Amino acid sequence: MTAPLFPRPVAHRGLHDRANGVIENSASAFAAAIASNFAIECDLQLTSDGHAVVFHDEKLERLTGETGLVSDLTLAEMTSLKLLDSAAGDRPQTFDAFLEQISGRALLQVELKHQPSLEATRRLATIAAEALAKYSGPTTVESFDPRLITLIREYGFAGPRGIITYDYEGEDYPPGITEDERYTMRHLLHWHETQFDFISCDKSALTLPAITFWRALGKPVTAWTIRSKVEAEAAAPYIDQIVFEGFNPDSVS
Repeated sequence: MTAPLFPRPVAHRGLHDRANGVIENSASAFAAAIASNFAIECDLQLTSDGHAVVFHDEKLERLTGETGLVSDLTLAEMTSLKLLDSAAGDRPQTFDAFLEQISGRALLQVELKHQPSLEATRRLATIAAEALAKYSGPTTVESFDPRLITLIREYGFAGPRGIITYDYEGEDYPPGITEDERYTMRHLLHWHETQFDFISCDKSALTLPAITFWRALGKPVTAWTIRSKVEAEAAAPYIDQIVFEGFNPDSVS
């Protein structure tokens, strides 16, 4: 029998707990995930000087208290900011520093965040592929943007690549998406270009025909973001693994 692609639950942005000073996408959150034997999901954004930083939001305010965008700052400026409420004084990491911290001790699910231009999209795919070419640990890459998972393959990443998706009804992500693009994304009609290896799906969209179709054909599905045992149990018939936060999926209670 083939080993599952995601044998352990995936800690969303690391095993974070802001109330106790462990901030998402921080070195402390990643260390906690490793200590509990969870896989790790993280996010890559691009700085103004074209480097990858491990950070979820486009805007700085929620996690640093500063105004502006990640893309407004150089890597040196970005990594000098303290993450709000961090008990350890964590700061955003470069992608290289993150990979050095993990050193193969956890499976990675690396999200390449949508970029505002084709040039930036190509740059993020390039530097992610270059960094991962030097990394020997187990890694998967994913994105909402089909171009990013297509490009990173073209740039040499040979590991599993996933498309992140949802129902494309109430939200508007990626920004500026057209109705035709919305239809294509909802039904995963980019397959001939992306040839994705797995699907990362919003927990509320798991019964979409495209999701059930591709899972029946053997494509693993992870569900985000699962925040309780109840949600995990509800999603279980439709998925192969959870991407979780806010609770311990190994707990019996």
